[in-house]
Amino acid sequence: MSDDSTPESAIENTPGQGRTPEPERIEAAAPDEFGLVQVWWGDGKGKTTATLGMGMRAAGHGYRVHVLQFMKGGASSVEAVRGEYNAIAALPGISYENLGHYGWHGMADGSDEGEHEAQAEAGLERAHELLEAAEEADLGEPIDLGAAPEAGVHMLILDEVLYAADRDLISEADVHELIDAKPADLELVLSGSHTEPGYLADRADLITNVRKVKHPIDDGQRARRGTEF
Repeated sequence: MSDDSTPESAIENTPGQGRTPEPERIEAAAPDEFGLVQVWWGDGKGKTTATLGMGMRAAGHGYRVHVLQFMKGGASSVEAVRGEYNAIAALPGISYENLGHYGWHGMADGSDEGEHEAQAEAGLERAHELLEAAEEADLGEPIDLGAAPEAGVHMLILDEVLYAADRDLISEADVHELIDAKPADLELVLSGSHTEPGYLADRADLITNVRKVKHPIDDGQRARRGTEF
């Protein structure tokens, strides 16, 4: 908060100009500067958390956001209904869909490996459908907050798509094609993978490595309601 000793130039250059922000009614709007490709990867907890938080922020400004999740079909330690799904359902302008198979690819958990691949391919196909719809929409204009994602979105979050590529369920070239198909004004957010996606170094505008320093899972802590799901 500013006081009488704060230079006027500093106040003018501060978001909100030193005023305490207050929430406003969410109305459909269009972003002025969307269009980047973001990549969130790493061995730390928080990749999905960060991208969903950014999606919530965009939705709070009245922008249309859609989350398409790969490889999150659940496991014995995670409940069928997750907190983020309930929150998204309650927030205007943001929607989600999940194309994941129970368990985790490459693990001895009894899940069907072929079904993992089929779900990843379905996710890839769906992502292209959403990109094509965004291409046909006018992203410089507001989009009805209750409209289906087929009407276009300003931000598309492809959660865990990089894990799907890391597991060879889809190819690195497939991810390149998604980026190539991105409309100029669409913000495309890609997350997942413990392995650095070097193949995106020249394709992404923002790359963040979410690094683990310490995690209770290493001491046997299972996923907790409200933090992991």
